[in-house]
Amino acid sequence: MLPSQHWAQNFTVKPQDVEYITNLLLEKETPLSSYQITHLIVEQRLTQEREVLEERYKDAAVYNPSQAYEVGQRLVFPVMEYVTGVITGVREGNNPDYGAFSVVAVEFEDESEREFATALEAEHPLNGGNGSSGIAPDSLTVDEIMDEMGDPLLEQVEIYLEENSDLISIAHKWFPMDLMLDVDDGHLNLTEAVLDINLGGPMKTRSILQEMGGLGKSHESLQEFSLNYYLNEDQRFDEVGAAGEVMWYLTRMVPEGVRQRPSLLKYSDLPHNREYLTDDMRRLEAEIGDELSPLEPVTGIEHGTVKLIYPHRRAGTLPLSAKIRNLFPRARNTSRIYVTLVDEADDEEFVGWVLPEERYIYGLGLLYTKYALPIGAHVTIKRSDDPGRIIVDLDTYKARSEWIPLMMPKGQQFGFETSKRAIGADYDDLMILGIDELEAVDALIETHRKQRQSLAATMKLLIPSLGQLNPQGTAHVQTIYSAVNVLRRCPPAPIMATLEANPDFENVGGHYWRVAD
Repeated sequence: MLPSQHWAQNFTVKPQDVEYITNLLLEKETPLSSYQITHLIVEQRLTQEREVLEERYKDAAVYNPSQAYEVGQRLVFPVMEYVTGVITGVREGNNPDYGAFSVVAVEFEDESEREFATALEAEHPLNGGNGSSGIAPDSLTVDEIMDEMGDPLLEQVEIYLEENSDLISIAHKWFPMDLMLDVDDGHLNLTEAVLDINLGGPMKTRSILQEMGGLGKSHESLQEFSLNYYLNEDQRFDEVGAAGEVMWYLTRMVPEGVRQRPSLLKYSDLPHNREYLTDDMRRLEAEIGDELSPLEPVTGIEHGTVKLIYPHRRAGTLPLSAKIRNLFPRARNTSRIYVTLVDEADDEEFVGWVLPEERYIYGLGLLYTKYALPIGAHVTIKRSDDPGRIIVDLDTYKARSEWIPLMMPKGQQFGFETSKRAIGADYDDLMILGIDELEAVDALIETHRKQRQSLAATMKLLIPSLGQLNPQGTAHVQTIYSAVNVLRRCPPAPIMATLEANPDFENVGGHYWRVAD
């Protein structure tokens, strides 16, 4: 175990730590971040430990075999976990290999005795220094501890402050409630007007303060902290910044598709037994990467690709799936994060909203329309140097005519036929679908909802129609998944579990299925 890890393992926040920090806040009248507070507590703790050690060993000398000592002197032995003992006797040593030296008898605090060589001229691993100072069992610095173990220490401090202090926290900064600046209705109304003039936001708190003339002559950080607190308590304002950055937006100007989940994305849980999923099915589930699938987010990536299904294509959203989740900024205290989406092809920018809890990104509708993306299109997300700027690569090319499956609503029923369409972006040929009559599809979806058909019943209608698109009369699971999601939102697992468990469906090899005779 590294020294810093050992130190952190024995670290606990104490009431006197909070008292120390509170006094500092009262003195400075400036909010401190969680990191600053943790750094100060660690620094204070190291200072206290050093003072205790200095007091404990102030009259002791560090044992050094090259030094000579007298009866009555107190020695400390670093290699013996810094135990101390008093010299009770000195005699001449007797070993021709080491020349002239002395031997001291030392009595320790537990009344045990041992002898040690002193005044030794021969080389010895413990020789060096004069043994008069430098008593420091833990020579770690605060920066070394924070670099190595800062995150777990910071987490401990934040938990303790939240549960055991009178401090309030805004954006990982802390300050006593009693010392906050007064923010009245006039300030809040003025803030609303500033945001309104700036198209609803987003705006940093400092920019809002500049435009409204500030909150007096107090330190800027205290003005920001105080305004942030009161804006956070007012439903007119929505905090939309990523972790570590506070940005405000007028709630009434947040797009409808951000304030509530688009109806096409709503999923009513379909009970299913995952035990029916074969290993191949689980691999396919991970490959599809539906945001509703119980998959662990991929880590250590700079880019990731997802496939568009009808609900996201129609709603102008992107699934925040396990494949790309870690490419988007996170936030601790907000349910939606404002980002800028950048078209890699020409650097055109679009406003985007990340909704981590809802697992989708809103704001890609104009980008989809720009390239007439089909259902099944590949969308690649890339990290940029700025966490708030997300690169979108659609792998577009000059449009060319291609034969694709076309969904054809027929009253309350539907069918599929192949038809030529101009395609100008990369896509998955097992998931691509064309839809011309959107109003008819909307009516079909509404009828399907009212009928409350089971998933198995839906697939019994879909699979024979999809099977007409190829000579074998079968449909691939990905094609079934893509088509099912036109009629109802559904991740792949319930579809595959139903296919495997229901005798009405027959697997004909690989992931191809048909309705049993």
